[in-house]
Amino acid sequence: MSNANQIEEAKMCFACGPDNPIGLQIRFTLADDVCSGEFRANENHVGYSNTVHGGIIFSALDDVMANVLYLKNIKAHTARCEIRYRRPLAVNESIFLKGWIDSQRKRLIVLRGEARLSDGTLVADCEASFMAA
Repeated sequence: MSNANQIEEAKMCFACGPDNPIGLQIRFTLADDVCSGEFRANENHVGYSNTVHGGIIFSALDDVMANVLYLKNIKAHTARCEIRYRRPLAVNESIFLKGWIDSQRKRLIVLRGEARLSDGTLVADCEASFMAA
């Protein structure tokens, strides 16, 4: 990014970095203050028996929330995140991710995120607090 007021690029980010060869490489977009992305797990993301590891789902949700801020040029870090898994995710199932700001008070920004199947079934949802730099 060439503008000095912009935060640095995250090309090696595990979740969204396009240059990270072992990363999830999720592409995020921001529209109407909602960040969206899609992720399809493969056999490298297994926890057990064709089921995606919960940490992979957590990483995807953490990053969709972080990208709400990143795409608004706000540098912040996750301070706390609580996730609730609603159903297992099988390898080769796609999840559709959404993240948005729930509230903000000075440097503390509370975000929410969700991961759903294409039919709308909720796989996991979360709430996180981020601290702006």
